[in-house]
Amino acid sequence: MLSAALRVARPGLCRAAGRRFASNEAPQYNEPSGYLFGEKPPPPGQKRVKEDWENIWYWGMFGSMAFAAVMLYYKPDTSIQTWALEEAKNRMEARGEKYKYEPSTPSS
Repeated sequence: MLSAALRVARPGLCRAAGRRFASNEAPQYNEPSGYLFGEKPPPPGQKRVKEDWENIWYWGMFGSMAFAAVMLYYKPDTSIQTWALEEAKNRMEARGEKYKYEPSTPSS
């Protein structure tokens, strides 16, 4: 009874609950054309004209990759093994021990 009274009092209330918003048109998308990136190839004998942003993108992308490669090549060795080896060498030198292995001569 209460629900019937609400429907009479506010007729738009029940319709709003089932309403779908932002769905008044068909979905918008680019139809596939069959060409790579949707770009028609130029006629024979003509070169493709680059857009303004393409050279900036190439230099930025591949330049940053080259910079990252150089930085990784010259990255300092911060492994725990390297630190422990240096620390062991320093402590052995401080005690007066040799840190390089020298095989003993066999006694016969």
